[in-house]
Amino acid sequence: MSLADTNEIVWTYLAADAGLQAILLSGGVTRIYCPRLPENVTLPAVGFFTRGGRSTPYIPGLVSPSLQFDCWADDPIEARQVYRALYDSLQGIQYEPVVIGVDTFYILSAEEEVQAQDLVDTDIQGWFRTLSFWSIMIRAE
Repeated sequence: MSLADTNEIVWTYLAADAGLQAILLSGGVTRIYCPRLPENVTLPAVGFFTRGGRSTPYIPGLVSPSLQFDCWADDPIEARQVYRALYDSLQGIQYEPVVIGVDTFYILSAEEEVQAQDLVDTDIQGWFRTLSFWSIMIRAE
């Protein structure tokens, strides 16, 4: 069996989280994007992508991708609120099942690598983001 797409596993988990959906669900569509936000997206929104990580040859299906999360909003307070909902969703995960089709994968743990940083986008006026990095251990086979 080959490894599953860890981005899809994380997206599926986050898209089912009630706390995040209370902020990011609009018109039946969740505003969680991988790898980047599309143009003209409605805010608030979350974008994430895998920036590296670890795996082990001894347990091939066990991987620990390192992910960058960008929590976007129209003002810095709301960007921080989106980050708090993301933090609440990820922090403390222990053996969470994620079902994709007929397959079940597991997020074994999530650990924030770098605490959130509040940033202002200089290219797009009025866009604010809170940036954080996470190591997420996944049983991906």
